[in-house]
Amino acid sequence: MKWIKYILISISIIAIVLFVAVRSMILEPPAVDNKDVLQSTVININDSLSLCKSDWLKLNDGGISELYISGSPFEMGVHNGMLTKGLAGKQEAYFFDFISSLIPSKATLQYLKYFISYFNKDLDEYIPLPLRQEIYGISLFASDDYDFVGEKYHRILNYHAAHDIGHTIQNMNLVNCTAFSVQNELTSDSLLIIGRNLDFSAGDDFARNKLVVFCEPDTGYNFAYISWGGMIGVLSGMNEHGLTVTLNSAKSGIPLSAKTPVSLISREVLQYAKTIDEAYTIIQSYDSFVSESFFVGSAIDKKAVIIEKSLDAVAIYDSKESKLVLTNHFQSGELKDTELNLESIEEGCSMYRLQRTHELIDGHKQLDVEAVVDILRDKNGKNNRSIGIGNEAAVNQLICHHSVVFKPEEKLMWVSKFPYQENDFVAYDLNKVFSESFDVQTQEVTVDSLKIDASEFYQSNGVHNIWHYRSQLDSIKAQLSNDAKTTIDDATIEAIIEQNKDFYYTYYILGQYFESINEGDKALAFYKQSLNCKIPRMVDKQQVLNRIEGIKNEYDNK
Repeated sequence: MKWIKYILISISIIAIVLFVAVRSMILEPPAVDNKDVLQSTVININDSLSLCKSDWLKLNDGGISELYISGSPFEMGVHNGMLTKGLAGKQEAYFFDFISSLIPSKATLQYLKYFISYFNKDLDEYIPLPLRQEIYGISLFASDDYDFVGEKYHRILNYHAAHDIGHTIQNMNLVNCTAFSVQNELTSDSLLIIGRNLDFSAGDDFARNKLVVFCEPDTGYNFAYISWGGMIGVLSGMNEHGLTVTLNSAKSGIPLSAKTPVSLISREVLQYAKTIDEAYTIIQSYDSFVSESFFVGSAIDKKAVIIEKSLDAVAIYDSKESKLVLTNHFQSGELKDTELNLESIEEGCSMYRLQRTHELIDGHKQLDVEAVVDILRDKNGKNNRSIGIGNEAAVNQLICHHSVVFKPEEKLMWVSKFPYQENDFVAYDLNKVFSESFDVQTQEVTVDSLKIDASEFYQSNGVHNIWHYRSQLDSIKAQLSNDAKTTIDDATIEAIIEQNKDFYYTYYILGQYFESINEGDKALAFYKQSLNCKIPRMVDKQQVLNRIEGIKNEYDNK
């Protein structure tokens, strides 16, 4: 269920954050030959634009921050840290606020702290020196507010492993991302189009301040990626050669020690690869924490493939068709029949989302960028069945940090404004931004003529209605966790149901409420109604069945 999911996530993330406080295992900052860049200063041109030598930070009209950095790794890190100090501080605060709202027992934290301290003690050995130097540069400007957790360099370095360690501890598919590509006869201009939802959530506040980063490093290729303050790892991005990479998690085995965070592997791909073969060589050269799928598109190769990486194997999945779909399981001949992958398919909703995405693509004769965005916004289940807003079985679960569309051959990308993928998608032309003639003080970074408008759902206040619904459920869950016995009137119950009547979780939470006030018949009715809805994962369904069985056993014992 949702609350269990978030508690597991919080346990994992808090453990990552706290383990750096174990002083017996200190990660030393990397050596830097020249620190003259520390003499740089930030000039605030106006409320939305700041300059640091040739680098800059701009807040666009859509609320997305745009960062341009260049030079050596340490120079990029320092300028990044200087320009985004306020943003990074906010993100760390939101991160901790989110964790604090879900903090588990101190005993559990103590155990996990020491476990991950040992597990991750050699993390820096698996991260290339240039990336450590860049992270070190950023860390020099990190907030003082969280020094009680660990020294700044330790914190920022280990935040880059948060996804991987959390995924390792849980060994569960708790992040349900969807990516796909279409081309040739399936697109209106035959060019390759790639769409992806990053369904990673650390709360709405964390997702609100997105950062689009444009990098011009002194080695490798220019590239852009979607991120947040303090993060140099790549979850979605494209480089100047039209090489794109996005990440989708897969069920993973348990490693015995620290390895390279997958977001930093994909960062290496963007910076140093221009073809699929080069991307494969880079991905294969690293040992990773967890199993991951790298969705790689290439303007040069004029195609997209999925590079699947388990803890001990790497394989390429090529559909050999004009469409390619990725959710959260492996599809290659080498890895699709592994035990963990088959378990993931059986227990989760990855296959269901993959089939729904194929269904949505097949529903179009040809697709353009707007049609791809429509698919990324789809909230229904297979055969267009309403399965409730926020269902993990849907392509759009209204939790994503960002949604993005790439046209690699034209070096164009569209990024969703907050919230989720329902607001406008703003467009960026990498050819324009990396042009020597581009002047951020006189030109817009975005391409306004290519903007994709907000969805009808957003314009009709659908997102705000769902926020209200989630707030009401959160209040009920707070009562349950505090053993409160406040009565909820029938009108409120009916209003909650009406807001999301096809979502299994609505009835599950209401069932828990009535069970908590000893109204077993009503609880049983709501649990049975939950079973009539689309339940995304086997564990979710089993929890409902366990509740039903518990009530029946209680009746039998009376």
